[in-house]
Amino acid sequence: MGGFKKFLLRGNIVELAVAVIVGATFSGLVQALVRDLVTPLIGAVTGGREPDFAQYSFTVNGSEFRYGDFLNHLISFLIIAAVVYWLVVLPMTRLVSLFDRNKEATTKQCPECLSDVPAEARRCAHCTVELVPRSEQPLA
Repeated sequence: MGGFKKFLLRGNIVELAVAVIVGATFSGLVQALVRDLVTPLIGAVTGGREPDFAQYSFTVNGSEFRYGDFLNHLISFLIIAAVVYWLVVLPMTRLVSLFDRNKEATTKQCPECLSDVPAEARRCAHCTVELVPRSEQPLA
């Protein structure tokens, strides 16, 4: 019982639970945005009706293949992916780049093995080649 209690109280499981809850809520928010704003906008552009392919199907040997429903889900996925990209990913990338602009590099690349090593290291931890710390490098 003690091991299970430790497992539940570890930071990773709590962070994962919070991420799942926030992700589910965010998913609902994005789906509502697409359903209530983006899809009607597409309908307005295409002549007043929203695209619906649910009735498209074909039959082979008595089996019905409803490819229209698949098309609806595919189009919905593409719209949601585009909305997330343009309204979440791009703004967050720009915001992170603003904060990283003045950040000084904390690592450098080893000239021999091309591994990342701390900027002030005197020897590479991977190949043990001697390095010149940044503070001792001549200005170019």
